[in-house]
Amino acid sequence: MTRSGPDAPVHIVVQNGEHWMRNIGDLAMLTVTLGRVRERWPDAVVHVMTSAPTLLQAYHRDVRPISDGRLPRVLAEPLAAAGSRLGPGVAGFASVASLRAREDLRAVVRRLRGRPERAPYAEPADAGEPDGTGPDISTRPAVAAALREASLVLAIGGGYMNDVDPWQFHRTLDLLSYGVRHGIPTAMVGQGLGPLTDPALRERAAAVLPGVDVIALREDRVGPDLLAGLGVPTGRIVVSGDDAIELAYGVRQDAPGTALGVCLRVAGYSPVGARAQEAVGRAVRAVAGGFAARLAPLVISEQGGEDRRSTLPLVAPYPDVAPVQGRFTTPEDVARRVGRCRVVVTGAYHLAVFALAQGIPVVGLSSSRYYDDKLLGLTAMFGGEGLELVRLDDSELEGRVASAARAAWERAPELRSGLRERASAQIELGRAAYERVFSLVDGAPIP
Repeated sequence: MTRSGPDAPVHIVVQNGEHWMRNIGDLAMLTVTLGRVRERWPDAVVHVMTSAPTLLQAYHRDVRPISDGRLPRVLAEPLAAAGSRLGPGVAGFASVASLRAREDLRAVVRRLRGRPERAPYAEPADAGEPDGTGPDISTRPAVAAALREASLVLAIGGGYMNDVDPWQFHRTLDLLSYGVRHGIPTAMVGQGLGPLTDPALRERAAAVLPGVDVIALREDRVGPDLLAGLGVPTGRIVVSGDDAIELAYGVRQDAPGTALGVCLRVAGYSPVGARAQEAVGRAVRAVAGGFAARLAPLVISEQGGEDRRSTLPLVAPYPDVAPVQGRFTTPEDVARRVGRCRVVVTGAYHLAVFALAQGIPVVGLSSSRYYDDKLLGLTAMFGGEGLELVRLDDSELEGRVASAARAAWERAPELRSGLRERASAQIELGRAAYERVFSLVDGAPIP
């Protein structure tokens, strides 16, 4: 194996947080990870798992996509190269059309085999099992070839180690298990863990995670105890904050924003009824009107158009609405849009990250334990300031959202510097965690 030689180039196999490349938060974490890797090893060969190689290379030209599908290499490589030339604005539409066609074909096959339907654009379980299990992804030829050369197997930030996303859960553990078995350094960074209650998932996690060399968590409220319960040694666990903080902090503005940003996430793991959606819309329009502020619709997830579809109707009746972003934009563009806001009301976790990192207070909307944990963990990392959680099943939802948003608007100036200081501290924690990971490859003593 080339990785065994003293002068061998560094090869890193990256498990990406979201393989369709349609989530701005996951793109932000990938961007930060790749930037830190390049600072350490400018010539490293970085392999990134993806379902959308063309779109991946439109965003990051200097990586090697590993398709999690079965597209022949003779086709995958030219398509990925085309993405690097076209850019995401063009490559994105072609990528999504291809993925949808693949899903439609799989839907036909599932119906013929009498298997249950999946939600549109869900990540594929290739064996067709409803729990997301399937053939070990590390055995696929393209993945196996990359792993044979790997100096490091790295699972980057995401909220997929839980009951909500068994597809990503199992595929991530496939890769990490391969690394552990073959003596390759393994690490997880920027992780949001839980809830993890399914006995089969906990059993798999307990079999693999204790062997991972470093697990860096984005919060200290739930993750450390969950890992301890799975048998992970305390010395392998660090708390580093969300990696996307660095990207958002890097585009912060000196002048405070003046808009009220809004995003409502409606998805299977974040159910929101029609009445709750209407109540949130009335609340944000009333608050913006009271302060003569512009409403700014913001989108994090484009998977099936979920954020766009549930957010735009909230602002449509309002007379002053900022133009919504394009469908294939960059994390930096979205973070800058957030920076033009004085307050953000959001049901999307990474929109809260982008806001707090720039010193902007947040009203966080949740309808599930999954989102409670994400938002409360983020609040704790920012010192308990700057984010008020409102449950979407609250009987007084409209008043609660409006009251929280008005209070955040009034307190925004006094909160700004403290939130930015917390962001800066987490960036340092994140960089220290990556240094520990990189030391695994360099053979240096772990700090």
